[in-house]
Amino acid sequence: MHIFKTKQQLSLFLSGLKNKNKTIGFAPTMGALHDGHASLVIKAKQENDVAIASIFVNRKQFNNAGDFARYPKMPKEDLALLEANGCDAVFIPEENEMYDGNEPVIDLDLAVLDKGMEGKHRPGHFKGVITIVSKFFDLIKPASAYFGEKDFQQLAIIRFMTDNHFPEIKITACPTQREADGLAMSSRNLLLTSENRTNAPFIYKTLNEARLMKDKATIAAIKNYVMEKLLAINNFEPEYFDIVDANTLQSIDDFEKSKNLRACIAVWAGDVRLIDNIEF
Repeated sequence: MHIFKTKQQLSLFLSGLKNKNKTIGFAPTMGALHDGHASLVIKAKQENDVAIASIFVNRKQFNNAGDFARYPKMPKEDLALLEANGCDAVFIPEENEMYDGNEPVIDLDLAVLDKGMEGKHRPGHFKGVITIVSKFFDLIKPASAYFGEKDFQQLAIIRFMTDNHFPEIKITACPTQREADGLAMSSRNLLLTSENRTNAPFIYKTLNEARLMKDKATIAAIKNYVMEKLLAINNFEPEYFDIVDANTLQSIDDFEKSKNLRACIAVWAGDVRLIDNIEF
């Protein structure tokens, strides 16, 4: 597996691939990798000649400096996981390699996609996401890029940005990978206390209970149930729970208004923020 730390090194490698007409599958990550990330690399390798991953903790998408500072970092383990799952090359740039002060401005009206849920509670987050993903796309020019469905709103926004600025790139959504107890795999799970890790699977359990209520309760009643259920767990504070149209990400108040629904949630487990979603 090739390891590159500068854009110049990576560009030379990419030029060689282009000369051989090799297709590239790209999986961007922020490190602290788990089997969810591995699934992106595996899919990229299955569908392309070469699988490339990036590891870069993007400061610009953190609206909380403390969250950025404590984000888990485990580079040796990350490289071992990538290599074990067939990754051909990994790009691990320093911050000044990606941000040199001459940043392209992505002039993109996200319409309503970034107004609710994560966009409401993490101001500036998606602007940071779009900025770094567009930089990677400009540099790597993959045939396909792979993102997990756990970050469902992010996936929708990246798909929208790609359709408008990189129509030649295919965005592939990969299913959320879960621990045996149902907890969505996340790098932030490493930060959970033992008690909060024990309780964290109740998030997914509650989402499934909410889905079973769909044919016998109103959306308002389901929302109240979810919030009350999770508030009752020690150290848990749900930040939002919403049922949205999966295409527009607009909150709905009546099940008759959409046939393509997603239930999305964010919960503070102590000082660790966890998100999840399921198809309704």
